[in-house]
Amino acid sequence: MGTRRTRRPPEEARRLILDAAAALLADGGVAAVQVRAVAARVGMTDAGVTHHFQSRDNLLHELLRHGGRQLRAAVQDVLSSWLEQGADLLELVESLAGLYRQGYGELAVALHAAGWREHGSGMLDPVVDALHALRPPAASIEDTQLAVAALHQAMATEPLYGSAFRRSAGLTGVAASDPTAQLRWWTRQLQLALELEPPPLRHDR
Repeated sequence: MGTRRTRRPPEEARRLILDAAAALLADGGVAAVQVRAVAARVGMTDAGVTHHFQSRDNLLHELLRHGGRQLRAAVQDVLSSWLEQGADLLELVESLAGLYRQGYGELAVALHAAGWREHGSGMLDPVVDALHALRPPAASIEDTQLAVAALHQAMATEPLYGSAFRRSAGLTGVAASDPTAQLRWWTRQLQLALELEPPPLRHDR
């Protein structure tokens, strides 16, 4: 007897498919995100997944947008924490790095190399606004935007190229493979470039 498959509302099915694709991406990178593997995770046929996303390429495009929504949600959580506890810039840097470690950096690079472009903008506007509000009154908003763009670029490429870049500068062993020191370096550079006050010492760290 065949396995009985549950019919789901379209929006629920799309969400489940994207969640399954995100899990595959985190586990095995872009190559692991195949229609058959996604279908197996959600209990659908290959045709069922294709019905919702037309093709693997479209699924990957939507997965990248799904990652963008996750990034916006994570950033909003961090910004809320800032309002409650004071701005901890390292927390923001780590949240960006954490999302891209789940495979979204690799996915963004692969889609960009294939010619796909995302035409949306302003995903990190809340970060720009929050950081700019902490700067001296006469500070340039464009400088704040450029600093956030540079941080975003670095966090997106860290999972793919970070270790290689550090080795190219002569770092070896854990210093090359572990990004922790690099994230702290980025935090210090943002504080200096944007003339931000260091956050108060946190006794729970």
